[in-house]
Amino acid sequence: MSGRSRTRFLELISSYVNDFEVKRGRATPPARYCLMDTLGCGFEALEYPACTKLLGPIVPGTDGAERRARCRARSFQLDPVQAAFNIGAMIRWLDFNDTWLAAEWGHPSDNLGGILATADWLSRNGRKRRSSCATCSRR
Repeated sequence: MSGRSRTRFLELISSYVNDFEVKRGRATPPARYCLMDTLGCGFEALEYPACTKLLGPIVPGTDGAERRARCRARSFQLDPVQAAFNIGAMIRWLDFNDTWLAAEWGHPSDNLGGILATADWLSRNGRKRRSSCATCSRR
């Protein structure tokens, strides 16, 4: 993909995310259930030392800087990419065998680590937060 087409592709995604109005409908209840299931799995995963040893900053002592994304249920404030990994690891630790029969191969909660970290980072940096869960579940 050329630089120009990549830029256009990113502009289309950005336009969809910023301009799409989420309306209550068929996608809302499944998105809510997905989010509740995801958070439950993530919080329960904190009981497993093999999971918690993966969490935190890459370089010890670099968490807690201002304008970072929070890793819920932990005291970490990380850069958005590391926060997405931490949240994603918590979410999928127990949920990895969950079956989701849909047109795409991915499980809905596979995206929520990045969505939650980005939404937190955006809101902490003065940007508008979106209802991303319903948007991502809509097809």
